[in-house]
Amino acid sequence: MIKLFKVLLLGLFILVFIIDDLVEASSNPFSQTKFNPNISVISDFSYFSRNIKDQDYKNLYIPGFTKPLLDNNLLPENGFNLNYVEVDIRSTVDPYFDFVSVFHIDKESIEIEEAYFQTRSLPFNLKLKGGKFLSSFGRLNSQHQHFWSFSDAPLIYKSILGEEGINETGIQLTYLAPLPFFLQLGTELFQGNNEFNFNRFGFTLNTKQDSTGDDIVIKDTKKPNLFSSFIKASWDIGNTSILTGLSYATGDTRINTIEDFNEAFSGKTNLYNFELTIKHIIDSYRYLQFQGEYITRKFNGNKFYYDNNDLVISDYKKNQAGFYLQAIYKFNQRYRAGFRYDLINKNDIFENSIKQDIPSSLYRYSFMIDFLPSEFSYIRLQYNIDRSLFKELNGGIQREKVNEFMIQFNFSIGAHGAHGF
Repeated sequence: MIKLFKVLLLGLFILVFIIDDLVEASSNPFSQTKFNPNISVISDFSYFSRNIKDQDYKNLYIPGFTKPLLDNNLLPENGFNLNYVEVDIRSTVDPYFDFVSVFHIDKESIEIEEAYFQTRSLPFNLKLKGGKFLSSFGRLNSQHQHFWSFSDAPLIYKSILGEEGINETGIQLTYLAPLPFFLQLGTELFQGNNEFNFNRFGFTLNTKQDSTGDDIVIKDTKKPNLFSSFIKASWDIGNTSILTGLSYATGDTRINTIEDFNEAFSGKTNLYNFELTIKHIIDSYRYLQFQGEYITRKFNGNKFYYDNNDLVISDYKKNQAGFYLQAIYKFNQRYRAGFRYDLINKNDIFENSIKQDIPSSLYRYSFMIDFLPSEFSYIRLQYNIDRSLFKELNGGIQREKVNEFMIQFNFSIGAHGAHGF
């Protein structure tokens, strides 16, 4: 009887403690328990099959774009791949700030993909964001890879922005207009580290390849180096949602691949983007979505290379553009299918006002089907027919026929914030 009384007394004490904690949490909206971070882990595995050996594929490139096209550590190999593990930690800091950190882990390294704060209550519908984060340039750039409808980036993204896109350290200021539809204006200022366009680090070249001549010094760019701005609008027409926008980015360019490819560049780069997404809801499970982006890059500056041991400096201009169009049809609760068409339709390069003979019709077709067991996982089959890659052959270049098949497994655990439309 005494033991039973002790057990009941202990149970009553625990109950009182829990009730007191709940009352304190409800009466204090900023109690620490409400600010424990949300933590999620996302893992991505795949089986990959390509009709070209891995080593041969690493030597392929898109003519007119910076080589190498891809970081070899990011290339999926034939066979099984652990593509990445993403750890997402986010929380409200206090009544004034939220904080987000995303860590990207692959087989070679751990990288801080994002680590930024954003304000919660600035006046006049303003929001400030600062730290390291994905730029809102375009539609796809600000999304993490696991949210993409296809396993890889569109061709124009991969060739102009690189696999990681514009992911920089800086600040962003946005303004949400008080209108009956969504209209957001934003501007960003970044340090400028994108090695494909806005690399801010200068370099030194010798006028003679054997280092017997004078040095040519290309200084670092100003810091911060990259400026971007954007306007995005969205509205509904019945069961159809439309999202569109314009983006612009500009900055100085320093690219030094003289040791690997006998090329270096110094100048200024401007990027332009138009995006359009249309999503039609059919019923609770089914929808049809169309999405596309058109990106233009203009570079104006100098090219450096060695010819017979002498350093040559030439006027160099690039005017390149391309787009992707994709359609996704979710035809029941568990399945969806999609098609994407990539095309680089402009590849105009001028050296000393002479246009180079470079292929401009560079294209790729992609087909996918997803199986969605739940909102926390998906299994994707994708097939690519890629005709954008070339190899050097007998002093010239030859288009390579690349076909790729992949099975992708993506899993999420933990509390992860909702993705935007």
